Amino acid sequence: MKIFVGNLSREVTDEDLRQAFESFGIVESATVVKDKFTAESRGFGFVEMSSASEARLAIDGMNGKELKGKTLNVNEARPREERGGGRGRPGGGRRY
Repeated sequence: MKIFVGNLSREVTDEDLRQAFESFGIVESATVVKDKFTAESRGFGFVEMSSASEARLAIDGMNGKELKGKTLNVNEARPREERGGGRGRPGGGRRY
């Protein structure tokens, strides 16, 4: 189960995130999302736990907790919304 972790300090690393969530179960992955141009943290990340029950424990245990000076916002990750694939034109077709 994938968990969204918001309000991360810019100093938090993938490993910091992993260690913070390991006490709740097996962490399959922990990723701080970074800006593709500056490589700086965008202030949020994702943790994937091996089971839904561990993930729920982690959400309950970490939401509102402090990590490196900032209070975390932790909840179940929602699927990404589809983005329009066009170039600013609805329908995506060519105009003649």
